Amino acid sequence: MENFVGSLDPMTIIFIIVAGFISAFIDSTVGGGGLISTPALLSLGLPVPYALGTNKVAASTGALTSVISFWRAGKIKKAALALMPLSFIGSALGAYVVYLLPEKLMKNIIVALLVAVAIYTYRRKDWGDTGTVQQLGAKALIGAFIMAFTIGFYDGFFGPGTGSFLIFGFLYLGYDFVTAAGNAKALNFASGVGALVSFAMSGTIVWSYGIIMAVAMIVGAICGSRLAIKKGASYVRPLYLLVTTLLIGKQVYEILLK
Repeated sequence: MENFVGSLDPMTIIFIIVAGFISAFIDSTVGGGGLISTPALLSLGLPVPYALGTNKVAASTGALTSVISFWRAGKIKKAALALMPLSFIGSALGAYVVYLLPEKLMKNIIVALLVAVAIYTYRRKDWGDTGTVQQLGAKALIGAFIMAFTIGFYDGFFGPGTGSFLIFGFLYLGYDFVTAAGNAKALNFASGVGALVSFAMSGTIVWSYGIIMAVAMIVGAICGSRLAIKKGASYVRPLYLLVTTLLIGKQVYEILLK
């Protein structure tokens, strides 16, 4: 990977910074930042495994920044923190078995799930405006445990739509949109670190690119999360639907392309 380490010219650095900022700004609220950061890294000539691994370095840093912002604003519940180890374990396992299932099968399944999530959210116009839960009951807690592990596994294994699925899950449990977004970022951070460990062990990370993008993502995550906390559901809900729609379009495009 010496050729990648040695190609840090000024234009490349600026490109990485801009892509990282925009990616984290969006990702800090509703996820989907990988729609920007991963293609950006691929456009620099990184092979797919290295682009994914390098992106995890930056994305994990940005996610941690978002978690801190949401936590300080009281938008992350203790239940979400308790679920983080399950997301971490699930993601590490997912990254480990990444080649066991056909990619096209995964894309078909994910498109169907994302369409269902978008339609359900769009039809419920006032869903997530206010929270309806203070403490999770036993059944809801079991469901949250399963959600944390399975979506964590999916994040390590495949990835696209993780933020959308997590937010949907927390909305379904009764949280408002902003709190659901905060809880989702906590689990997303844990699953990102789990996958990052696997990528680091396999040596598929370009640290110079990852560190530069991580700094940009910290700034983007601070700006994005603060705007989400300030604006509330009126900002988060349409952005959530927009990103989910873009994810659907991306997956459909890739299915038709192949």
